[in-house]
Amino acid sequence: MSISFRQIRYFVATAEQGQITQAAIALAVSQSAITTAIKDLEATVGVDLFVRSPQGMELTEAGRQFMFHAYDILNKVQEVTTLTIPTDSVEGSLTVAATYTVIGYFLPNHLEKLKRHFPKLDIQLIELNREAIEEGLLTNRYDMAVLLTSNVLNPDLSTETLLSSKRRLWVASKHPLLQHESVGLKEVSAEPYIMLTVDEAAHTALKYWSKTPDQPRVTLRTSSVEAVRSMVANGQGVAILSDMVLRPWSLEGRRIATIVLRDLVPAMDVGLAWKRNAKFTPPMEVFRSYFRQAFYLPTER
Repeated sequence: MSISFRQIRYFVATAEQGQITQAAIALAVSQSAITTAIKDLEATVGVDLFVRSPQGMELTEAGRQFMFHAYDILNKVQEVTTLTIPTDSVEGSLTVAATYTVIGYFLPNHLEKLKRHFPKLDIQLIELNREAIEEGLLTNRYDMAVLLTSNVLNPDLSTETLLSSKRRLWVASKHPLLQHESVGLKEVSAEPYIMLTVDEAAHTALKYWSKTPDQPRVTLRTSSVEAVRSMVANGQGVAILSDMVLRPWSLEGRRIATIVLRDLVPAMDVGLAWKRNAKFTPPMEVFRSYFRQAFYLPTER
């Protein structure tokens, strides 16, 4: 029996959601369809991909290995079905500045695709914080930037948002808050909180916390997403982070669950930036066109 694309999609959704019921809601299909697809998939590969329990679905070691291949398959299918930029002879160099989060969790896959489509395009990538990127764009040291557009302040820059990544509460897979019908910042304030500081995450968090009478009980401030991931998965605290940096298990193999908060928490917007009224070179046009097509032509502001 061959593996179907549908089985791959259902497997990934179940692994990310941790429950068949939530995966069914996310995919708008029946629970029985997902259950059958996963059983057939396990029969085909010859190993158990999940450990079933009353709390949900936990990936086995084989399941975690399969997950990496599944992500690769989904990415390849998305590429061939959505990207229509022709492979042409565009050549030249492009200096692109990017922030830590973007380089770590967003850009690598896209840079690889750009390299394959445009082998003569030389992209020089530089990691900087937002303030340095804004200054560098205005002084023409960098042609374009990929960063958190929700953080950009300078009116002399143009931005184009590609992705709005929802922020949710991260908790350990068996955390008591998962049993609550509704969770807001009030309930979160009673928990030990792991505060990510990189890319102005702490500043952003304090802006939406300041609109409530509650405050996070911060037990650790760290610039490491992996430290947050491990501590949350190990039950040492909770965190509110975006789906873009979410991986549903820690390096130790423990799963992270997520909760949609009832309070308004802004999404993390990721996109392009350049100097307003800049004259676009062919490499700049190719770079922007690639991302516009990959993310279905976002609006410019």
